[in-house]
Amino acid sequence: MRPMDARPTERQDQRSQAAYGLAEAARYVKLPVATLRSWVAGRAYPKAKGVGRFQPLIHPPLHKPPALTFWNLIEAHVLRSPRTDHAVSIKDVRNALTYAERKLGISRLLLRKELRTEAGRMFLDRYGELIELSASGQLAMRQLLEEHLKRIDWDEWQFPVRLYPFLSGETTSAERPIAIDPKIAFGRPVVVRAGVSTATIAERIDAQESVDELAADYGLSAAEINQAVLFERAA
Repeated sequence: MRPMDARPTERQDQRSQAAYGLAEAARYVKLPVATLRSWVAGRAYPKAKGVGRFQPLIHPPLHKPPALTFWNLIEAHVLRSPRTDHAVSIKDVRNALTYAERKLGISRLLLRKELRTEAGRMFLDRYGELIELSASGQLAMRQLLEEHLKRIDWDEWQFPVRLYPFLSGETTSAERPIAIDPKIAFGRPVVVRAGVSTATIAERIDAQESVDELAADYGLSAAEINQAVLFERAA
């Protein structure tokens, strides 16, 4: 029997198993599919002589077709923060991550709670320098990263266990009604208080059931039902 305080190996851990198609993952973290594809598969770019290629930032276990893990989902969610107001260059973000990780010796920095401390500051400082952000731009980017990190729960080893995705493209709401947890509903988004999938709620609304009926069935508020539908239908 594995000791209670022993961390499961990556092979044993549900969070490291391929579970999400590219389009599905992009919808959950509110990113264009093309953007997430470039982070997962890299991207070609023109050079003076021929074509170069940016290598990927996120490394899923399956590539054809891409299938992401829960941890890949977290990495995409965190990477979304500098993209919200600033165009992300794969090359620049990789350089910033390499700089921060080598300086602090933290592997897979985008998964780590250390992003809320010195590692996060170093990553953003380096990224801000690479894209020549103003002081106010760097401050705004730090605030965005913090808002994204607030929506992650961490285990005792400081790795993510649950993501509370944004309901739509906005990043200012403190509400966390929806969760993605690999141990619940096969890692699909659920309404936290009831554990019912947001897809099920949206399907029942599409079948002409009322918000009040669903709220009564699941013991939820009308607001929570509406939030589940908003999450499912937001572009």
